[in-house]
Amino acid sequence: MATPVTISRPFEVGTMGWTAADLDDPQIEREWFAGRYEIVEGVLTKMPPAYFAGGSGLFELLGELRDYLKRNRRSDRIGTEVDIVVDEARVAVADAVLLNSADQRRQSEAARKAGRKDPRRTRILVPPTLIIESTSPGHELHDRRTKRNWYAEFGVPNYWLLDAFDESLQCLVLQRGKYVVDVAGRSQEEVRPSIFPGLVIALKDIWPT
Repeated sequence: MATPVTISRPFEVGTMGWTAADLDDPQIEREWFAGRYEIVEGVLTKMPPAYFAGGSGLFELLGELRDYLKRNRRSDRIGTEVDIVVDEARVAVADAVLLNSADQRRQSEAARKAGRKDPRRTRILVPPTLIIESTSPGHELHDRRTKRNWYAEFGVPNYWLLDAFDESLQCLVLQRGKYVVDVAGRSQEEVRPSIFPGLVIALKDIWPT
């Protein structure tokens, strides 16, 4: 069983040398959960505040996925604002994550191997089937380049970029270590991602009026 380690260092944005293991310190973890942070190449980074439009669009999109999963009696689970341990120097916070049944088993096994007593209180250690990021103005490059590269290296097979301000949805699939466009649409178009056979996402129902 993993034992919490207490370290002595200031929790200051912009400081270097941070790792995923530092978050095992209860004091550090309290600071982490009190705000919106990521570890980017060992640097503690604060994420920008979310806008209502982006959060609303993501909520509607996840509702479409939830309904699809229920109709098809699938055991996939969806979570929001999820910590992803890409590696020790990179901890991303994904806007939404989908774990299928195989992912859930792999996550439980990874948590066990890491000495975690409760897998439910363990950050994601395995590549999820799907990660969705809702792009915020001024922060687009982080989602479209940095996280795109991170998730590809981590082996996440499906990465979706939702942009409520551009009214667009881009569904990417991992091929030979790089993301390529599976389907994409904007405004009033319909999107049919191959990962979910039979799912038709009417984008007009996603965007806030």
